[in-house]
Amino acid sequence: MPRPILATVHAAALSHNLAKVRASAPDARVWAVVKANAYGHGIERVFDALRSADGFALLDLAEAQRLRALDWRGPILLLEGCFDGRDLELCSRLGLWHTIHCNEQIDRLAAHKTQLPHRVFLKMNTGMNRLGFAPERFRAAWIRLNALPQVEEISLMQHFSDADGLKGISAQLAAFEAVTHDLPGERTLSNSAAILRHGEALAGRSDWVRPGIVLYGSAPDFPARSAADWDLQPTMTLSSRLIGLQQLAAGDTVGYGSSFVAESALRIGVVACGYADGYPRHATTGTPVLVNGVLCRMVGRVSMDMITVDLTPVPAARMGSEVTLWGQAASGAVLPIDEVARAAGTVGYELMCAVAPRVPFAPGLA
Repeated sequence: MPRPILATVHAAALSHNLAKVRASAPDARVWAVVKANAYGHGIERVFDALRSADGFALLDLAEAQRLRALDWRGPILLLEGCFDGRDLELCSRLGLWHTIHCNEQIDRLAAHKTQLPHRVFLKMNTGMNRLGFAPERFRAAWIRLNALPQVEEISLMQHFSDADGLKGISAQLAAFEAVTHDLPGERTLSNSAAILRHGEALAGRSDWVRPGIVLYGSAPDFPARSAADWDLQPTMTLSSRLIGLQQLAAGDTVGYGSSFVAESALRIGVVACGYADGYPRHATTGTPVLVNGVLCRMVGRVSMDMITVDLTPVPAARMGSEVTLWGQAASGAVLPIDEVARAAGTVGYELMCAVAPRVPFAPGLA
């Protein structure tokens, strides 16, 4: 029998979350963002549930090839554009749209020999200060691109840095519109947080929206709002089983460093899951875990292959009992990935992407 840890992808939840995006941005087309192997879920596993999107957005050319191999013939957008002039030939062959965020990318495109002109998305840096042209240099970049025979159409894009917080989107939106108000081309402005929190302000302003984490059932503004608050459903479950039981007396310790000391007698369950499986090593005592669908707490340090759980809330637990590290238990109880991430001092994005290659995924979709 294989080790009992298992990851499961929930197709119905993916479809539900995509529908939530459409309801929040009814006048826009949707890029389903599937970068980082669909946030750790696997592009091939999510494809059927997300294929009703208008396009897919990602970073990696190999992932774009995987989408084409799945017979996707719609738009694919490279969110960071091309990293080398040779990538442009593959863009032509696969029909990829790509971002232009620096002069070097324009130079490569100008030197590229092609009979198939490219659809490009010119990116403005409105305050995120990662990629994109500063507002005062944006129009010059647009003029250069517009003069190239290698360019078929120019769309305009930017990325909100604070759509999930109090700062909001107003300053960045104003900077973008001040420069682009008279330029032709479709716009793509909104990430997950902007879609959910600022849909009314952006109505009619964003021809395409770019949902990422919202598709995978994590709240982009957690802990201010939870996934349940946004009516999002978990798309990944990481589950395992109890593989050991220990009875502790008051004063007994658990795990490396003896960081947890029992204050009274209690029963401990040992779970087949550790940091080599992608469970966060820095999760601390109190991190939530479901055992047979009942909320329990992890105790002690996370080790490479095991964690330990206080079984006080579930006295009927035994060897082989179901453990839900995040996602949905067999009983229907849900442990939000955001709650686990918060206890580990990180975000749900990281936990999804960090599931280790040694963890098997359930065949098919739940």
